[in-house]
Amino acid sequence: MLSVVVPLLNEEENIPLLYQELNEVLVGIGEEYEIVFIDDGSSDRSLSLLREIQGRDPRVVVVSFRKNFGQTAAMAAGFDYARGEVIITMDADLQNDPHDIPKMLAEIRNGHDVVTGWRFDRKDAWLNRRLPSIIANKVISWTTGVNLHDYGCTLKAFHREVIKNIRLYGEMHRFIPAIASGMGISFTEVKVNHRARRFGTSKYGISRTIRVILDLLTVKFLLSYSTRPIQVFGLMGVVCGGTGFLIALIMTIQRQFFGIPMADRPLLFLAILLVFIGIQFVSLGLIAELQARTYHESQNKPVYHVKTVYRAEGQLE
Repeated sequence: MLSVVVPLLNEEENIPLLYQELNEVLVGIGEEYEIVFIDDGSSDRSLSLLREIQGRDPRVVVVSFRKNFGQTAAMAAGFDYARGEVIITMDADLQNDPHDIPKMLAEIRNGHDVVTGWRFDRKDAWLNRRLPSIIANKVISWTTGVNLHDYGCTLKAFHREVIKNIRLYGEMHRFIPAIASGMGISFTEVKVNHRARRFGTSKYGISRTIRVILDLLTVKFLLSYSTRPIQVFGLMGVVCGGTGFLIALIMTIQRQFFGIPMADRPLLFLAILLVFIGIQFVSLGLIAELQARTYHESQNKPVYHVKTVYRAEGQLE
C-alpha cells in the first residue's frame, strides 16, 4: 500500500483541488493507496471539507488536532496513522505537484530508502524565502555531511521501516534525511515541479531560522555523539582544563625561579577558571553518558540498524 501524508493548516481553498489531483495521479499508479490528511488546528473550513471528502471516500483518513502543534507534529502523526509500506509526504498548498509522485515512487522501487524532492525552479520570493533557504541548505549539508539541494521541500518518499525508527520534535521534519542517514540508508534527490501559490498565505517565515539552527545542533549531536557524549564534552573539558593547568604551571615556574609575583595577575584567575570549566565539562560528559544509556536501555533502542540477515536457508528480513 502507498500512503500520502498531507499536513495542513487553513487551506480550505486548496483542499478540493489537491484531493482531486491526488486521486487522478494515485489511480493512475494502479496500486492500493490511502491519503492521510493531518489538520493542524485549522480555524477555517478545512476540517469540515476534509470530513465531507472522507465521508465519500474510504481511502481518505483525517486526523484532527485539538490545536495547532506545528508541521513536525503533524508529520509525526501522519507517520503514526499511515499504513503504507511506502509513505509520501507533501504540502497542501498546491505548490508541490502530485504528478511527481510516480517519479519518486520509481526511485523507491529502484532500491532507495529515502527520496527527497528538489524544487529546482522554485516559485517563491527571492529575498525572504529562496535566499535564506539556499544558505540554510548549504549550512545543513556541511554540518550533517548529507548533501542535499533542498532540505525544505516537503515532497519526499520513505520506506516505512526507515521512518518508523525516527522520532520527530521541534522543527526536525526537514532533517529527516540527515537523521535517517545515521541508520545507513540509501537516499537520492530528484528534481520536482514547484508551482506558485494560488490561494491562502504561506505559513513559513524567516523567523523560523533560529529554531532551525538550534534543531540543527541537536541533529548534529544525535548523528555524531548520541551514543558517546563523553567524547565531545570530555574533549572540551580536557582542552579547557589542560590549558588552565598549563597556564598555572608556567606562572608557578615564573614565581619559583624568576621571582615574578602571581598576585593580582588576571592570568591566574583565567587559569583557575579554565580548570574549573574543564572539570565541569568532564562531569557533564559523564552525566550525559548515564543519560544516553538510560535513553537507549529504557526504550530498548538499538545502537545499530540491520538491513538484512543472510542465513543458510536463504535471505531473511
